[in-house]
Amino acid sequence: MSGDEPSVDDRETGGPRADGGPSTVESVAAECETVDAVVGDRVEGVVTVTLNRPDARNALNATLRAELKRVLDAIEDSDARVVVLTGSDEAKAFVAGADVKELRERDMLEQREASKRPRVYERVDDLRQPVIARVNGHALGGGCELMQACDVRIAHERTKLGQPEINLGIMPGGGGTQRLARLVGEGHAMRLILTGELISAEEAADIGLVEEVHGDDTFDDRVYELAELMATKSPVALEFAKKAVKAASRTDLEQGIEYEAELFAQLFGSPDKDEGIDAFFEDREPEWHERER
Repeated sequence: MSGDEPSVDDRETGGPRADGGPSTVESVAAECETVDAVVGDRVEGVVTVTLNRPDARNALNATLRAELKRVLDAIEDSDARVVVLTGSDEAKAFVAGADVKELRERDMLEQREASKRPRVYERVDDLRQPVIARVNGHALGGGCELMQACDVRIAHERTKLGQPEINLGIMPGGGGTQRLARLVGEGHAMRLILTGELISAEEAADIGLVEEVHGDDTFDDRVYELAELMATKSPVALEFAKKAVKAASRTDLEQGIEYEAELFAQLFGSPDKDEGIDAFFEDREPEWHERER
């Protein structure tokens, strides 16, 4: 894991400009056809990224994938602390799946080229900021895989989820056979992948595919409550903690503990360590350091 260890480095800013103009993240999103992004509309330091291809229920075509990666790249280099990833209300889905027309037109060599990493799934997974999936509608196939790549998943009670690729004579290819098994266990993963059946949000919560389910009255409040709780923490501590937790399912116990200890030690080189402890002793809220430009 040593090659993946983050360090406390400088970042370009992408936060709101002092003159009140759009952030770098919002400027990048403004050039996109299928992805929107708003910085700090509900919670300071939180970017809401909305997939917006309503005519296809946000099916992941090449354009949407490329534009989402561009927006995520801008977020990576910004002062944003947390990302909320969701589907547009007009699409009535989080992501209904991959674009089946594109899949039909590819042969084996073309698909192998399209599968070269990092794909959008890895880009979400590897983003230094925590990503909360606001699963506002169906998350199927590639959409379920995209949701699995996020760090926390909050689903609306109307949501249906599943990996129906087997019905098309194929299988999940965006990490679903790997992330799903790690989230829900091999048995549930086999059931969902080999049958292609769709499950309710409530069942998804029962088996650990999503963390919480909410109705209209509490859905957004809970999503942004979690985002705000995260956004009030040290940015570098958030980044390192995310890395450490993800290592738990990707290394053996001894390697994971060593990696955690190294990240823990690196945080002692951050000014946020002293600020956090001083604020604790002085009974006040800490003032975390933003990434230097």
